[in-house]
Formats: sequence, structure tokens, C-alpha cells
Amino acid sequence: MTGRVYLDWNATTPLRAEARAAMVAAMEVLGNPSSVHAEGRAAKALMEKARGQVAAALGAEGADIVFTSGATEAAALACAGRGLFCADIEHEAVSAWCEPSLVVDGLGRVMVSDPAQTALQLANSETGVMQDLPEGLAVSDLTQGFGKVPLAFNWLGCAMGLVSAHKLGGPKGIGALVIRRGLDVAAQLKGGGQEMGRRAGTENLMGIAGFGAAAEAAARDLADGVWARVAELRNILEQALSAPGDGSICAGLGAARLPNTLNLITPGWKGETQVMQMDLAGFAVSAGSACSSGKVRESRVLRAMGFDGVQAASAIRISLGPDTKRDDVLRFADVWSAARAKRLKAGA
Repeated sequence: MTGRVYLDWNATTPLRAEARAAMVAAMEVLGNPSSVHAEGRAAKALMEKARGQVAAALGAEGADIVFTSGATEAAALACAGRGLFCADIEHEAVSAWCEPSLVVDGLGRVMVSDPAQTALQLANSETGVMQDLPEGLAVSDLTQGFGKVPLAFNWLGCAMGLVSAHKLGGPKGIGALVIRRGLDVAAQLKGGGQEMGRRAGTENLMGIAGFGAAAEAAARDLADGVWARVAELRNILEQALSAPGDGSICAGLGAARLPNTLNLITPGWKGETQVMQMDLAGFAVSAGSACSSGKVRESRVLRAMGFDGVQAASAIRISLGPDTKRDDVLRFADVWSAARAKRLKAGA
């Protein structure tokens, strides 16, 4: 009996050993980073080490790294009250603060006319499609790309970027807003003036330490070619799942994509049904449609790309990671293809 196979790395990732060790060590640090005594200075030093690790991994040396509870809070800090525009492919954490009026083409690429008033993600979590970020962009959600593709914030030309630890092997509940030096944002959480006055509240030292260690390890993996191997597995899976004539579509195929992501649409075979069938067979994948309060909705990302309602509700996202093995993707392809063939035979 084979074990379960996790193919939902874009949702969250396993905690890295380096992050776990850093968090355990941080638990032994007594001080509050805002205190001036020896214990406080030790905590502050640990926090600043992590800040440097994140900055180095992100290519953001010299930028301000403001630690938050995650990318969602970072999005609010970056976007609230600024009257920014975005497209419907953005994560809800960004689109909640912006006017989603930008046009998206059939490959998931966004047309930007005013970068200084635009929030635009680097890579889409559902399709993996990557954007060419224009110079002078106001805000970019870097969450999915950070750690998976070569990335240097200082060369992107955007004013602010959002990142999250648990997407690259760090703990949940910690993220950051990266701000180009010299810019400022209005604090959403006010109080003690932590994080250079941009985000009040005693810092999550354990989470920050884990984030720093995970970012450093993720950068090392990227340099060592780990994600190039993942891309090869994704391509093998993509080929194994292709069946000409059955109507299945790979969303974003032909555009630059993350190395690990495959969004597969099989019109009429609901995404949530596929997810449940694969779960019972021992595979963790996600539906392309989003669920809110138990109500299944078609994917607004796919609708923005021009897919119809049936297609947008019939997608699954398969996202691989460094722990994924060739046998994992081949077994998934066999199981999924058998389920598809059974469905077609039954005429469902």
C-alpha cells in the first residue's frame, strides 16, 4: 500500500527542517525585541538576522522588510485607500482593496496602462501564469514566485511586494511587505510603533525566525536547480494527462508559468468532484473553483481568461514541489486517467 501524495504545494508547503530548527531555537529567546536590555537585544538580533535572510533571498537588500501576519495583511497595508486597479486574476487579498477592471487575455496575461496605479501579481496561484511586471508598478504579489523562480525585488521596478512564509517551507501566520527604500505606507495596525511604525504589535519572533531560515534554504534550493527538476516532472505529468479529443484544456499553456503548476480543465467534470475522487485515491490536489462558506463557485481567474462557466467549474490545480517524485506524478496520471475514462464510458 503506497502512501498519500501531496500535490497541492501552491496552497501550502511542508515545514522545512531549517525553519523548524530556527523556530525551536527562537522559543528559548526570552526577550521582547523592543526592550533595550540584554534579553531584548538578543531577541532583536534574531529578528534582524531573519530580516536580512528574507531580504537576501528576495534580492531586496536595501529595501524595508516589514513583517506581518501573512501576505493578506501585507496586501492591506500596501493597497488600502490607494485607489489601485487590478485584474480579476489577483488573489482576493489584493482585489478586495483594488478596482478589478484590467483586461486579461486568453493566456492569463494582464494589460497594464498605468503601472503606478496598478497591483499586479508575479504569478497566478491557480494557473501558474507569470506576468511581465512593468517598470513603476505600485504593488506586486510575489507570494507564489518567491522561492520557485529567480527573483530580485530590486530589479523588478515595483514599489512594494507581498510575500508569505508558508509558500516556501516556512511557518503559517507570518509574511512581509517589501517596500522600496524611501517610500512609506499608512499603518493599519497602530500602537507601539514596531516595524518602523508601519505595523504595531509585538513581533512574532518564532515565526520570523522560521521565515528567515526557510527563505535562505529556498534560495539555496533554487540555486541548486531543484525547481528545474520539478519543472521536468510537471512536463512529464502534463504529457501523461494529455488525451487528444476528450476536450481537456491546460489553462495558460503557451504562457510563461511557474515550474510546478498545472491547471487542467475537463469540461463537465466538476473540479470538486475530481478533488474528492483523487483524495479518496490518496492524492491531494485543489479545485480550480474557489469555495466560500461551503458554496462552490466557478473560478473567477478562469472566467477572466475567457473560459465559460462550465469550463471554469471543471478545473483542478496540480502543484508539485521538491519532495515530489517521478513515480508520484505517474501514479497520479494513471489514477486520474482511469477515473476520466470511467466517467466517459458511463456518459456522465
